[in-house]
Amino acid sequence: MPHEHSQRGNVDLDGRPGLLARPHPLSMVYGGGGVYGIAYGLGVARGLAEAGIAVAQAPSLGTSAGSWVAAAMALDLDFHHLAAIDAPAVPTRRRSALITAAREAFAEARHPLVSVSAVSLRSRRRHILDGGAYDLADLVTASSAVPGLFPPHRIEGRLYVDGGMWSATSVDASADAEAVIVVAPLAGSVLGPMGRAAGFLLARELRTWRSRHPDRSITLIRPTRQIARMAGGNPLGLFDVDRALPVYPLALEQGRRWGEEIQATTAA
Repeated sequence: MPHEHSQRGNVDLDGRPGLLARPHPLSMVYGGGGVYGIAYGLGVARGLAEAGIAVAQAPSLGTSAGSWVAAAMALDLDFHHLAAIDAPAVPTRRRSALITAAREAFAEARHPLVSVSAVSLRSRRRHILDGGAYDLADLVTASSAVPGLFPPHRIEGRLYVDGGMWSATSVDASADAEAVIVVAPLAGSVLGPMGRAAGFLLARELRTWRSRHPDRSITLIRPTRQIARMAGGNPLGLFDVDRALPVYPLALEQGRRWGEEIQATTAA
């Protein structure tokens, strides 16, 4: 793909934090993975919060399913709220299908701590879109418009498709912070070829991030073997709500364990 283009509100940025800006204590990054990814990401995020990690107060970057997680955490919505929404069947050509579900979830809310990754259909460049400048419903629709499954979504004259077409997590575009937590529903060999490919790309992104921020910490959380098996072997299974429902409580418990470990490490 061509070079990245970042967009926050109506201002084009180079994606790098200002030299005089103080880093946040924590930033969150949520990766893609369909409804399965929403259940996993939201479960982990809520588990971290229950363990005392200030997830809801941290700037968050979501990609595809992760954009739904970032928006839900910012608005204090749980997975059962999202699972109750009439999810569109996939694939679909109805342009209103995904935005209707997103409006049902988030109405016209905006939130300055949320940003999402989406790819401009025309330029094929990544844009980082600001939840303080646009409705979250529009942002999650744009970031989740998987080519071949959902039509592109238009924001201010630009058509966007799934941010996962650039990167499953876009770790490099996370908010400047002393610590970053990456929740990656699809990364890992236990998810087969799809997981191995996502894991390989993510590992490369993490190496680059660490080389640029040697004095900062980054934590990667991905599904256990038990949770990964629930994704199934068919990629369309990632959009099956019934398959995703049992993922949430397991992810919640995994998030709690990670939160306790992070708290213990920080205290030490």
